[in-house]
Amino acid sequence: MSRNFAITGVGGYIAPRHLRAIRDTGNRLVAAVDTKDSVGLLDQYSFDVRFFTEVERFDRHLEKLRREGESDRVHYLTVCSPNYLHDAHCRLGLRVGADVICEKPLVINPWNLDLLQELEHETGRRIWTVLQLRTHAKLIALRDKLRAESPGRPHDVVLTYITARGAWYDVSWKGSIEKSGGVPTNIGIHFFDLLVWLFGDVESQTVHLAQPRRMAGTIALERARVRWFLSVESKDLPFTPQPGGRTTFRSITVDGEEIEFSEGFTDLHTVVYRDVLEGRGYGIDAVRPSIALAHDIRTTAATTPGDDAHPKLLAR
Repeated sequence: MSRNFAITGVGGYIAPRHLRAIRDTGNRLVAAVDTKDSVGLLDQYSFDVRFFTEVERFDRHLEKLRREGESDRVHYLTVCSPNYLHDAHCRLGLRVGADVICEKPLVINPWNLDLLQELEHETGRRIWTVLQLRTHAKLIALRDKLRAESPGRPHDVVLTYITARGAWYDVSWKGSIEKSGGVPTNIGIHFFDLLVWLFGDVESQTVHLAQPRRMAGTIALERARVRWFLSVESKDLPFTPQPGGRTTFRSITVDGEEIEFSEGFTDLHTVVYRDVLEGRGYGIDAVRPSIALAHDIRTTAATTPGDDAHPKLLAR
């Protein structure tokens, strides 16, 4: 059965992955909105997508489709807008009778999750989140290995994520803590979710470095002690990046064994969409721990690191 999709933030960086996922799962995009009108990429998917530059007119159009019946209504709203608009656009989707697939982070502040859950109950619709690292083959294999182990001492984990961003980053909404949640929420949220998924609930955390473009600290989990480092600085990469070439490094080391997972992300959004459409997706409760952790990190003052610091800090 083909379903009707609409999308917010279609002119943004992450939207093409969602557009491919909608197409590759056999569904149809019927409406899109973005304050920018440079959205010619829509022609790669359909010539029959209603496009709006104002959310109010987009909202009105979706309500009109809802009243025209099951075959015309929007079944899913994909949310790819800037982080600070996610909860508002999720509410829009629920109000027009659609389920929602929301890019990370679902919200910036954990208390916003409560209202969204109340609205789910009121409308009978669901909000699904994009946790694509949980679908990565190498990370699934790691989780299976960890689950098969007998309980013992906590694992020693080192997590490193560096993704180079130019000066534009600082003057865009992504450089604003109020709009993006800063480095821990904007680029770290998937990795904090990954850590909780692999090693259990958060017991405590410390921050050793708090800068606009890089952060580092430690997290104590049920089954691991984690040293983490996040950065958008190109000079932090372990190789010399070239514009247009590779600019990202992702690595997790468990008890000295490294799993480098910088590759293998091409089709993960499509996997997420298939899971959601088959009722196996992740909802609000799944993201609550990582949203709370990122908020706590963002609001914790940095302390002087000791021997427990991430190797990047020890090497300074």
